[in-house]
Amino acid sequence: MRIGIDILGGDYAPENCLKGIEMALPQLHHSTKLVLIGDQNIAKQYFKKSPHYHHLEFVHTTEEIKMGEHPAKAYMKKTNSTIHLGFTLLKNKEIDAFLSAGNSGAMLAGSMLTLKPIVGIMRPCIGTILPKPNGKLNFLLDVGTNVDCRPDILYQFGILGNIYAREMLGIEKPKVGLLNIGEESEKGNLTVQATYKLMKDNPDFHFVGNVEGRHIFSDRADVIVTDGFTGNVILKMAEAFYTLLLKRKIQDEYFSQFNYELYGGTPVLGVNGNVIIGHGISSPLAFNNMIFQAKNMIKNHLVDKIKKALDTDN
Repeated sequence: MRIGIDILGGDYAPENCLKGIEMALPQLHHSTKLVLIGDQNIAKQYFKKSPHYHHLEFVHTTEEIKMGEHPAKAYMKKTNSTIHLGFTLLKNKEIDAFLSAGNSGAMLAGSMLTLKPIVGIMRPCIGTILPKPNGKLNFLLDVGTNVDCRPDILYQFGILGNIYAREMLGIEKPKVGLLNIGEESEKGNLTVQATYKLMKDNPDFHFVGNVEGRHIFSDRADVIVTDGFTGNVILKMAEAFYTLLLKRKIQDEYFSQFNYELYGGTPVLGVNGNVIIGHGISSPLAFNNMIFQAKNMIKNHLVDKIKKALDTDN
């Protein structure tokens, strides 16, 4: 198993990334290799005395795509950047997963332009985990890739979310809900109403109907489907509440689970490869958890299972 890591991506690169790798190394199986993509002089110096050095390989470059650069243009122009090299390695099967906390737009561009969507996927998407008070987890998608969606695209998000919840979260029969402003089938805009009709009594996942905003953190559903605009607003609001609690020095066991570091990064679903996008401010703990998130995606053959599901649908 080989996991590629962009060590120059993120607001606090390369320090946080290298510290996160250092945290992960003692927990890795001897057959797992971490391929560090970036300035190998810095990385080799950092790990030269590590007893786990044998887990590391290096792909040298000092070129990166800055956060403020145009994602697609920079990705196409900077072919020696960490992000472009990472996707090239993943496409050529020289690594099994690629993760970065760098320019998220460039990560999405690489997913689309280099890996390409899985055959049958209309729109790849990204999702995020949200904690429930009972200790279980919800998976929300899309959270930013597709701000406008047709009903058939939202339906397909239900398929992707169902597979992710089953394979990555261990939920045997995930409950899939459609985010709406009311529980009744006739509520919502025309897109959501049409999506409800597609999802009702479908054979691809266990649809539990509409869920409202007040149900997002409840056990009403395990997967919540929405467009990327709405999903991103929810994600940013959840992050803001967690930040506010920290600033007000309020300690709460449940709300501490809103810490993004605990879940690693955001998976890109529907492309031909395992890709994880980290938060720009990713801490060492977040990088550590991204590594094991990637490891589980590889171990559970997530991409192959998505392909199989689409073949079955076809």
